[in-house]
Amino acid sequence: MKQARCLIDKNYIIDDINDELFGSFIEHLGRAVYTGIYEPKHPTSDSKGFRHDVIKLVKELDVPIVRYPGGNFVSGYNWTDGIGPAKSRPKRLDLAWHTIENNSFGIDEFADWARAAGTEIMAAVNLGTGTPQDAGYMVEYCNHPDGTYWSDLRVQNGHTEPHNIKTWCLGNEMDGHWQICQLSAEDYAKKAREAAKIMKWVDPSIKLVACGSSSSRMPSFPDWDRIVLEYLYDHVDYLSLHSYYEEESTTEDFLASFINMDYLIRTVGGVIDFTKAKTGSKKNVKLSFDEWNIWYQKKQSDHDWQSAPVMFEESYSLLDSLVMGGLLCTLLNNCDRVKMASLAQLVNVIAPITTKPGGGILKQSTYYPFLQVSKYGRGKALKVLSRTPVIETKQWGEAPLLQMAATMNEEAGSVTLFVLNTDINDSINLSLDMRSFGKTEIIEHLIMNGDNLEATNTFENPEAVVPGYVPVNTHSNDGGVFNLNLQKLSWNTIRFSIPKAE
Repeated sequence: MKQARCLIDKNYIIDDINDELFGSFIEHLGRAVYTGIYEPKHPTSDSKGFRHDVIKLVKELDVPIVRYPGGNFVSGYNWTDGIGPAKSRPKRLDLAWHTIENNSFGIDEFADWARAAGTEIMAAVNLGTGTPQDAGYMVEYCNHPDGTYWSDLRVQNGHTEPHNIKTWCLGNEMDGHWQICQLSAEDYAKKAREAAKIMKWVDPSIKLVACGSSSSRMPSFPDWDRIVLEYLYDHVDYLSLHSYYEEESTTEDFLASFINMDYLIRTVGGVIDFTKAKTGSKKNVKLSFDEWNIWYQKKQSDHDWQSAPVMFEESYSLLDSLVMGGLLCTLLNNCDRVKMASLAQLVNVIAPITTKPGGGILKQSTYYPFLQVSKYGRGKALKVLSRTPVIETKQWGEAPLLQMAATMNEEAGSVTLFVLNTDINDSINLSLDMRSFGKTEIIEHLIMNGDNLEATNTFENPEAVVPGYVPVNTHSNDGGVFNLNLQKLSWNTIRFSIPKAE
């Protein structure tokens, strides 16, 4: 059996973990909104049309912030189409996704849904066809108390209290040729800078996210990020990163996708450091990884000019859930730089939750690693010092067979170790040194593994891929040094009790 060693010390703290690291995303794309979070005739829906079976699972995931309304959709979206009496709202061609948008759901409805779901909003403004002034008007509509045209219009539309949206994205993926009104880095930065000025003049308390490169595969990466930051550094609080992963070559490469995510974070973090030095700023711009997921970007069947068609509805496998676990570890291990992240998306569209129109709801395989890290990954991230066997991958080069992250909650008296074993052949014995914590015991060991990596959850068999339990008495404890047997191709959440902070 292969051997690995690991040390976790209570004093080796990476940083506090922001709750916003466990955010998600709802775009006007496919069935994310219509028959996703919003379906007025559904048996579980309330008077506002919100599906409460969906809200129940969103609350279970404890999603603290949700990005809205896009995504590519936002670059051609006039937000005023989605306010006022629903019957008088215009139907539009959505050029981003070649569908028809009926606008029966807009920013007021989303603000109400967010309150019902117990989450905050990361709103995106249109910097494609939209103008900086339009962005300012949207902030005024959402956040100004009353006494002006836009704030009084919100009151007239039934929302006396402001929505108080405190996080705003300055457009979406504006370097992409697929984007409506694609811009060069210089042109985007100039437009975003003026929008930022207006938006913060309207509400100085808001935080702004600038568009970084839409992918590390873009030919302009990372120059785009550098140029944008040189214009915007003192105007924004975050720079965005986007990355999606799929099985493009080998299973081993796919399992090691966390190597690329870590590279992307470190590279863009270096660009921030360079720009900070060049501009002489004392400000620390952070990262918002506001689109990430596993996405098999297959060609869609003909759906042109339909309203809320089925699009990008992945059926996630056990293998996908393992890969997601590795990516979540990377976010935790970089929580000093990545302060927000958005799993794209939340419902139906490349999502951990799938709904049937008028019917039931399904937890996909990827629901579970996200749930575990959201539930047990709060508090402080600890540096994991390890020596582990490695493998040479075709896409990413050398990769460890074990991907790990650790978190500590001193008030609860707990430490959680998340471990992905990517070895396709063998279990790995991990010698884990936790002596710095004092008396330590294993509370629980959750595992996701199985013989069929392609197994998926379906409405007919909703528990084909769910976590299991490893008996904790199978792991020996020698004075705070644990010997853990990690099964091949497994995602593990191992919880320990430690003395509570006094």
